[in-house]
Amino acid sequence: MTETLQGRRVAILAADGVERVELEKPREALEQAGAQTEVLSIHDGEIQARENDLDAAGTFTVDGLVADASVTDYDALLLPGGTVNPDQLRVDPDAVSFVREFVQSGKPVAAICHGPWTLIEAGVVEGRTLTSFPSIRTDLRNAGAHVVDQDVVVDGNLITSRSPDDLPAFSEAIVSQLAGTTTKKEEKS
Repeated sequence: MTETLQGRRVAILAADGVERVELEKPREALEQAGAQTEVLSIHDGEIQARENDLDAAGTFTVDGLVADASVTDYDALLLPGGTVNPDQLRVDPDAVSFVREFVQSGKPVAAICHGPWTLIEAGVVEGRTLTSFPSIRTDLRNAGAHVVDQDVVVDGNLITSRSPDDLPAFSEAIVSQLAGTTTKKEEKS
């Protein structure tokens, strides 16, 4: 374990239906680099995870409610996907407000798969270059984003990826951005 991110706190905003691997793998990478992670949600207790949106995949313990969270308490935000998870978050005013404030703060915000749906609802994608799961790319374009088909895209403080297949590059980009080191491959073209 390296201590690259020692002292850094990362909020993971998720709800029932979160794609398990899209929460787990980036979380592992962040914690291995020394960061502390906390799962925030729209309800307390546990959230139900899924595998490929269809199969039950256990639960995650909720560390705090997004309604009670402050952007100033965290150094980065992770928005995992799954179809149901961001669909619930984007209709929750507290979740949408938290995401909007986080993006506006300039701190890193990472979204994978369907995670950018919440970015759309927060009104923060216009003029930004992003990627996502293919089925929501039209939504991103309609919200004013420039959409590309790459494993990971870093545009300022936004980090996006397409699917679980991209998790190695996505996780590396999150750690690099939070550590303040961006590789040429990750920069917006």
